[in-house]
Amino acid sequence: MGHGLVAVPRRLYRNANISTRLRRIQSQAPAVDEKLKHSISVLEGLESQLTQLRQRKNGISRDHQEWIEELSDGSSLPESRLVSLTPQTPNAAIPAVTTDRYLAELSRKVNRARHKRLRFIHTWDCLKQEADDTQAILDALASKHLDFGSPSPYSSFFERIKILTPYTRYLLHYHVIPPIRIFLAAVLALASICIIWSELVKYVAPQLSIIRFTIVSHRSDSDGKVHFAGQVMASLWMCYMCTAALASFSDIKVWGNRALVKRNTYGESATWYAGQVAKLTVPLAYNFLTFLPPDVHRETAFYKFLGQLINLTPLGKGFDFFFPIFILVPVCATLFNLYGRVKGVFRFDIVEDDDEEGAAGGSGGGWREGRALFERETLNDPERLGLADRHAAASNSPRQQQRYQDRIPNSSRRIINSHPSDSLGSPTR
Repeated sequence: MGHGLVAVPRRLYRNANISTRLRRIQSQAPAVDEKLKHSISVLEGLESQLTQLRQRKNGISRDHQEWIEELSDGSSLPESRLVSLTPQTPNAAIPAVTTDRYLAELSRKVNRARHKRLRFIHTWDCLKQEADDTQAILDALASKHLDFGSPSPYSSFFERIKILTPYTRYLLHYHVIPPIRIFLAAVLALASICIIWSELVKYVAPQLSIIRFTIVSHRSDSDGKVHFAGQVMASLWMCYMCTAALASFSDIKVWGNRALVKRNTYGESATWYAGQVAKLTVPLAYNFLTFLPPDVHRETAFYKFLGQLINLTPLGKGFDFFFPIFILVPVCATLFNLYGRVKGVFRFDIVEDDDEEGAAGGSGGGWREGRALFERETLNDPERLGLADRHAAASNSPRQQQRYQDRIPNSSRRIINSHPSDSLGSPTR
């Protein structure tokens, strides 16, 4: 939560500048492009192993052969591509006799590689769409008319509705939304300061807690219960604390192999995220109750159900007294860019944060490479690059059409050839 208390307001403030936001998006493109190429390369190697297993005649039982055929039905590459890759793929230690354990491990790797590829395709599409929209806002400054073009086939219902005219859309995105982002950044930064201050003084000087004051001030004098206005304030504080905690999930690289992808989330990632949300619910709720006076939070349903068990031992009370002070560690690390200094010293990136110098046009030059990637993506002609043939080859199987027709993201603009030296010709997306 400490990282999110700083990162969320700072991100809103940085995105208020349209040109800086565009360069920051462009600076992210090379890393995403590299990860996408690597995921496609890994998937091609695994699917070439499946092709070798399908071509094997001996050492495979009928059940294993059906298993391999079913696993090969979800292949995202045409047969000609797999055949051309098979001689180039090094020996992957395919056993002479296939076993259930080997096929189970191969199935797990193939499924994870396919979802990883879909994840980075979705990330690239979102990044490219955001860059195009931001560039369109900048280009609309001369004509005073803003048009984002036709919506994507995978857009939601609200994204397809066009209520504003091009001129009013220009006014909204160029003159209205940036000041709103700055205002929200200031409000959330003030809320972050209030939360950090309340964490530090809630036991030393509880009467100075700002969160406590905003809730207890709406308290009834007769029965001591908090009124509806106080409950609304408590809900807003809890909502921001949860948002700050969950916003760190996309930045911290400890769990960088897991992500939520629209309509293509891997089962393991979905379970992991659900577990993290469940684990954060109890400590966040109890930590918020400690902001309130004892005669208030002891009467809540949460404290009667679970909170009193946390204070069962003196160790629990002491831990609850000292541990919130450690919120200053991630706050200071994010505020003073200690993560970037650790990366510069140990060459190990802990947090995927925006590089201010690279985004602003510093010596790194990452945004220039990203701009070149986006321009190359825009200039590519899907029909000239054989996109229709690839999709036709990948959808020949009726079983694959039945199982994967709802799992194909907006990848019609993104097809990458990770092996420019093979028979497909120039690299494509």
